[in-house]
Amino acid sequence: MDTTAIAQLLEPYIHLDEMRLRTISKYVDLLLKWNARINLTAIRAPEEIIQRHFGESFFAANYLLAQGPIEDVIDVGSGAGFPGVPFALLAPQIYVTLIESNHKKATFLKELVFTLGLANVMVFADRAERHSKTASLVTMRAVENFDQALLLALALVKPSGRIALMIGLAQVDKARELAKQMDWSAPVVVPGGHSRVLLVGAKK
Repeated sequence: MDTTAIAQLLEPYIHLDEMRLRTISKYVDLLLKWNARINLTAIRAPEEIIQRHFGESFFAANYLLAQGPIEDVIDVGSGAGFPGVPFALLAPQIYVTLIESNHKKATFLKELVFTLGLANVMVFADRAERHSKTASLVTMRAVENFDQALLLALALVKPSGRIALMIGLAQVDKARELAKQMDWSAPVVVPGGHSRVLLVGAKK
């Protein structure tokens, strides 16, 4: 996909340099190739993939980086790599672990990391409860079994760390109810008009 078109589609979310735009173009090509064989995303149109997956992920990453220092990131239920891989692209100095228990999706993520040459990304191809390390930031977006996934994600947050959820507005109250040990900020509306918000919680 042309980098000029990618930049225009991402304009409501973030401005990126040419090198990152070229990397996104490679990412989209690989994603579409794999998506023809396994269901990585229900979104098929490249333009919508750029806006929904990349735009929302880069917006969240940019917002979180502006809130304070981040040592490392764990992305729970990474699927096709969102928001973990865009976070790694935006902040190459931060180590990102992608947790994905689905074998085929994890294989895609490993090929993606290799193809894009992402030295700061590692794929953990197993369930979140089997991951022994914690991180200063844990992210989660569009996962199945939200209640259970949230509890598993919370266990991976360092004592002084944060969790960032990219969820529908209707899920905000449920998240706060399930995780009363977190100090939740007000939800931030993600651009694009798809009713998704970024909800950030810090361990009390």
